[in-house]
Amino acid sequence: MKNEINVLVTGAAGQIGYALLPRLVSGEAFGPNTTVNLKLVEVPQVVDKLQGIIMELEDCGFSSLGTVEAYSDIFEAAHNVDWALLVGSIPRGITINGKKIEERGDLLRINGGIFTDQGKAIGENAKSDAKVLVVGNPANTNALIGMTHAKNPSQTWMAMTALDANRAKAQVSIKTGKAISKIKNMIIWGNHSPTMYPDLDNAYADGEIASTVINDDSWIEEDFLEIVQQRGKAIIDARGASSAASAANGAIDTVKQASNPTEEGNCFSAGILSDGSYGVPEGLIFGYPLKTTREGKIEIIQGLELNNYAKQKLNITISELQEEKEAVKDLI
Repeated sequence: MKNEINVLVTGAAGQIGYALLPRLVSGEAFGPNTTVNLKLVEVPQVVDKLQGIIMELEDCGFSSLGTVEAYSDIFEAAHNVDWALLVGSIPRGITINGKKIEERGDLLRINGGIFTDQGKAIGENAKSDAKVLVVGNPANTNALIGMTHAKNPSQTWMAMTALDANRAKAQVSIKTGKAISKIKNMIIWGNHSPTMYPDLDNAYADGEIASTVINDDSWIEEDFLEIVQQRGKAIIDARGASSAASAANGAIDTVKQASNPTEEGNCFSAGILSDGSYGVPEGLIFGYPLKTTREGKIEIIQGLELNNYAKQKLNITISELQEEKEAVKDLI
């Protein structure tokens, strides 16, 4: 007998949504014995485009596909969901009321209004133990706004940093010649932004500390850090559009990692509400090393060592998140 799971996806007609949806219902994300019911959300002027996506999902013939419904009302869509993937957000560079949105502060405020309603809808109507992954940028502060308005502490709100972790793993694999499957415990500390810190002193390459295997501080502190932190911009410059397939892959990875017990000696990365661990102020959504317990609870992994260089990098990303929080203080 198959289990059933209800999954909400906002921004479902966008590029990330298009890459994400087939993998959610193929059996990969939740296992072949789980029927996945999708609730797809778009703004009213785009919601009709979801019908074409629904037809394609049907045409894939996935045995794990359950019902698929399209909505423009987040409050209606959020009813009884187990997972919510909040992909939709206003991107940098869009023109609204004649103004091109370039500043991060403007982006925060515009998206803040969106995530206020989404948080309230999920808090009121989703299941009490629902897991929520914010993909739409600025992801950490969007997640903080949504979680604040959800007012449901039994739900788990996360911001996606798995994309950054995968980017970091790929660079370590290329540099060391080790298979990417052998790169473990890759932690992304802080914000999903160019201030985030990919930690090679606590990561492993084929069982050895990654920074030791690489043995090149100049490459780590300059080339590696810049490549990972600026990868999103590099893709936009090369592709003419932001990351889609790799962002969708990061979301799928997070769903799998947050739905299954974490293997011993490994972790996964996502932004989660800080409880003060590692000196991070409480009340920020902060990228941490996480594990999923056998009971399905997501916990911050404790006891890792951070050197002075790492602490300096954490202070930078903490400051940015505090500035973002201050910029939207009237929304939280």
